[in-house]
Amino acid sequence: MTESKDNLTPAMRQFHHFKAKHPDCILFFRMGDFYETFFDDAKTCSKVLGLTLTSRGKNGPDPVPLAGVPYHAVDGYLKKMLQAGYRVAVCEQVEDPKTAKGVVKRDVVRIVTPGTLTDEMLLEDKKDNFLCAIHLDAKGFAVVSWVDLSTGHFFVQRVPERDLLDELQRLAPAECLLADRRGELFDAETRRLSSDIGRLTHAIVTERPGWYFDPYQARQRLLKHFGAATLEGFGIGDSDQDLIPPAGAVIEYLNETQKTALGHIQSLRKISRRNFLQVDPTSLRSLEILQTIRGETRKGSLLSCLDETLTGMGGRMFRNWLCMPLCDVEAIEARQDAVEELTGAVDKLTELRGRLGNIADTERIAARISTFRAGPRDMLALAGTLGQIPALRELLDGSEAGLLRNLAERCDSMDELAHLLEAAIDPDCPVHLRDGGFIRPGFSAELDRLRSISKDGQSWLRDYQKQQVERTGIANLKVGYNKVFGYYIEISHASSGKVPPDYVRKQTIKNAERYITEPLKEYENEVLTAQDRALELEQRLFEDVRQEAATYVLRLQQLAETVAQCDCLASLAHLAARRKYVRPRITTDTRIVIRDGKHPVLAETLGAEFVPNDVELGAGSGDIAVITGPNMSGKSTYIRQTALLVLMAQTGSFIPAKEAEIGLVDRIFTRVGASDELTRGQSTFMVEMTETANIINNATACSLVILDEVGRGTSTYDGLALAWAITEHLATKVACRTLFATHYHELTELAELFANVRNLNVAVREWMDEVVFLHRILPGGTDKSYGVHVAKLAGIPKSILRRSQEILEELESTFAKEATGDRLARHKTKEPEGDALFVQKHKSVLDRLATIDLDNLTPLEAINLLNQIKTEIAGDHDSSSG
Repeated sequence: MTESKDNLTPAMRQFHHFKAKHPDCILFFRMGDFYETFFDDAKTCSKVLGLTLTSRGKNGPDPVPLAGVPYHAVDGYLKKMLQAGYRVAVCEQVEDPKTAKGVVKRDVVRIVTPGTLTDEMLLEDKKDNFLCAIHLDAKGFAVVSWVDLSTGHFFVQRVPERDLLDELQRLAPAECLLADRRGELFDAETRRLSSDIGRLTHAIVTERPGWYFDPYQARQRLLKHFGAATLEGFGIGDSDQDLIPPAGAVIEYLNETQKTALGHIQSLRKISRRNFLQVDPTSLRSLEILQTIRGETRKGSLLSCLDETLTGMGGRMFRNWLCMPLCDVEAIEARQDAVEELTGAVDKLTELRGRLGNIADTERIAARISTFRAGPRDMLALAGTLGQIPALRELLDGSEAGLLRNLAERCDSMDELAHLLEAAIDPDCPVHLRDGGFIRPGFSAELDRLRSISKDGQSWLRDYQKQQVERTGIANLKVGYNKVFGYYIEISHASSGKVPPDYVRKQTIKNAERYITEPLKEYENEVLTAQDRALELEQRLFEDVRQEAATYVLRLQQLAETVAQCDCLASLAHLAARRKYVRPRITTDTRIVIRDGKHPVLAETLGAEFVPNDVELGAGSGDIAVITGPNMSGKSTYIRQTALLVLMAQTGSFIPAKEAEIGLVDRIFTRVGASDELTRGQSTFMVEMTETANIINNATACSLVILDEVGRGTSTYDGLALAWAITEHLATKVACRTLFATHYHELTELAELFANVRNLNVAVREWMDEVVFLHRILPGGTDKSYGVHVAKLAGIPKSILRRSQEILEELESTFAKEATGDRLARHKTKEPEGDALFVQKHKSVLDRLATIDLDNLTPLEAINLLNQIKTEIAGDHDSSSG
């Protein structure tokens, strides 16, 4: 900043004062109808917002860079600044410039950051906007607390430190708070964590002083916020003291940035992931649950395919349902019962969704009411919402499904508030309070009178002029107005003798005199100030209404949760009815049986072309299925669709299948595809092995594991050995339900060694030189990959294809000769092969075993016999080695 402090105007002194208090923010400094930025802030805004950079005092010795945005369009500019990664301090005029003595008083009324948004324009309807705080302890655990200021939802959770980044990726926060550790022992660790968070979640990382996370101060902050004497009512007891620091840091940061009431944050919920099917970020990404891998867009994801919700709060809840499916049979069946009832009552479902479509985002409106940021349209939308609730309650009342009956009981229409809003808010109200016209006629007699004065002034003046003509007898008397002298009565010089004594001369003109009277002066005062007074009164009345609405915030939040559940259930029912989905049976055993199952996303895209398939896993069907077959034949689709159908079933959704039985799954693991993470110094194969290690170390017998081409990132023999050992471990040590799609045909031999492993293959039909993929999954293995054919389909030039086929035939011939040669060599030296070699070496042992009478063999005799056989085999081995 080059401007001399001696030359500062009062307004610029204010700017420097507030900029010094908020050096890490862009300062939007209100001056009249604009928010101005100066110095480096102006240069930044010019670049980010595409504004013209001008200067203040351009003709002086120290011109100040300047860029401004109109105050009435500030939301759009704020959004761009946040998307570019900046925090913005909004400095408002806090007194009326018309009545200010000297410089107008200003103050920073809020700091806008990515994690503290409440304005509708800055938020996505169907996505939470989380602010997180993270605290690491000395025992290898991390505590994460997160809040959505726009809804008031506030959570805290303890996770192993190794799972922290996974949890943050699932939450997808907009902003993360970390303690500033510069100069401390753990500074480097904090730097790494900050970098990983920014790279993996795209969240803005904000460092705050260490005292934010001080346990004692954090506890006092939470107790003060909730007005409580203890936190035990939130499930935070003596053993949960480590949960307090990040939760307290969240509240401190909100107090710092919002500078307003936070009454809508009324509870703190402790989360335990054990109650939900856990889907790690790798699986969320690989299965394209929330967004596609290639485009990283919502369109084409499972969420996009299934989400038929009609409200913002319903959409956010549906997203959470997909990320956190249930692990309790009764809870799942309660949702299924509701979906089944609605699916079978088309008229009821149609009317229910019609009502839901007219309901506004009550959660976020309640938050704006609580933080003094609700506008007229918010109140109008809330009035319309409350008007829908009685009909919604009537539709749900008397339902057979217990969950629907429970929701009916919770449909609180808040009739007193509804009547107040309907009476107070004009149906044609503007967006902003500054425009006036938002209080309904008839709500306030005084407001109606002031409006009448400004609207009906001409009729009053005509009536007054008529009265004065009759009183004075001056026919050409007229009442007029100009901006300089205001209202007046004009009388010609010829009629000056008839002027009443109470007329006061105001102005002399060429042929007439102008007068003022006390009634005209009073009217002038009224009419000239009526509009301002009407707007001031409207704003006071609106604030009274908002204050009354604020007393209903908790009830509004509870209503919002009720409506969101209705919306999710109606969405699932609408989906099931329209797509002919079926209700899966949920059990506590390990069987997963799906008849004619379909991939929910691809089946919608391909329609009748999609080929359904059966799935049988667990119990007598075997725990592990090794699936072989060519690329593009449907292996990956098959294994992914199984995981998606299980996930859908445990959310309470019906699924695209003929019938299904789903044994509860505690976690879904995937190792699908390959992606380099060079920024972390990890190759494709390293990523593959890291993800596989996570599965091996964390899968249980209740898990579902999806493997696609494990071991392909290294040499053939290395990869085959690893894939074999991994599959063997899953079969013998974990015994979890596993689908393994592979090109290692050798793995089909595992089915001969382990009873819980079986082979599947993708059906292929060969005709002349053509290959047709039938996309049907059949029992048994295969020994062909059809790679050259797939290359042909991909558009590889014919010359390369011909040469590839020649090389393939040559390699196959060579391998065949080598294999035959080995056998011939062994034959010439009379060296038996495989089993024959074993029989020759241990013939005497086998003869003894063949003559044993097992029915009459005692345990002691059996042990002695085994010991003799072992000694004999060992002796044969030693003699052959020598």
